[in-house]
Amino acid sequence: MKDTTTTSDTASRRPTPAARGGRPRRRKLTFDRVTFFLAFLGVPLAIFVTFVLIPFIQAIYWGMTDWRGFSPDYTFVGLDNFTKMFQDDIFMKALRNVALLAVFVPLVTLTLALGVAVAVTLGGPSKGPVRGIRGASFYRIVSFFPYVVPAIIVGLIWAQMYDPNAGLVNGVLTAIGLDQFDTFAWLGETASAMPALMFVIVWGLVGFYAVLFIAAIKGVPAELYEAARIDGAGRFRTTISITLPAIRDTVQTAYIYLGIAALDAFVYVQAMLPNGGPNNSTLTISQRLFNVAFAKQQFGYATAMGVVLAVVTLVFAALVFTVNRLTGGGESEGKKKTPGFWARRAGAKGGAQ
Repeated sequence: MKDTTTTSDTASRRPTPAARGGRPRRRKLTFDRVTFFLAFLGVPLAIFVTFVLIPFIQAIYWGMTDWRGFSPDYTFVGLDNFTKMFQDDIFMKALRNVALLAVFVPLVTLTLALGVAVAVTLGGPSKGPVRGIRGASFYRIVSFFPYVVPAIIVGLIWAQMYDPNAGLVNGVLTAIGLDQFDTFAWLGETASAMPALMFVIVWGLVGFYAVLFIAAIKGVPAELYEAARIDGAGRFRTTISITLPAIRDTVQTAYIYLGIAALDAFVYVQAMLPNGGPNNSTLTISQRLFNVAFAKQQFGYATAMGVVLAVVTLVFAALVFTVNRLTGGGESEGKKKTPGFWARRAGAKGGAQ
């Protein structure tokens, strides 16, 4: 009887053909499965095709015409608009400007946001339970406040603060003895216009990403930080070895979103530098597109610029994913590598207890 039971249990535990690498059985299409796929896959796919894919294909077509926007007449010109675009010095300057924004704005913003998030969540006393600094809620609200203000308002306020004659920035600098900034035109000089614009964008967005990182850090097990503290790891080492690997996917997503926002940056630039800045030093593709479409009524040419901007955005996202993958990122790898040495220490400590 015992042998029979053992044999039957062993047979019941044998892997199915699909588990042994065989061909899995195809499930029957029941009414519930069909309705589930239609509701949760078919409807979103239809919305995506209708409102994203089809308009993008239409934009490619209109970018190959000389359509002027206010009449039904147009002529198909093929790739002439795209050829003209890459021979346009102003457009190429705008392309370089958005590349500069896409590199520096996410890097500076996310570095500052991570610093704020680590200080708020982990910057407390070095003894006792791991916790943030005193008054963390106050600092969280203060850092998030600029993001609540609409971007157009932020741009207009800072345009007044950068005013060379009555601006607050020059007033503060001259009050502390820097008289060379008495009438300095921050937005009127080629060397300072782009850094001044970047500062405003970073100031307006850093609070949101700080709150995002705070939420991600709170999901990291406290045992990891306690084990690292016992081993003598400082705050910087803990941030590099535990916090960053644990929230790597969040950082990647934030970098993509922030890079896309920097590639556009239309609202900030239009509010502060509507003419593209001195010598087009802050001109963006979206701003150039807007001027070509509505000032020159070259909607076909402007649509071609929009297509290039969309392609640049996709390339940027692909580069971020590729770099993250080459440096050991990815969801499955991240789950394996996040705990690291201190996770094993914490596990051994818990097992010893």
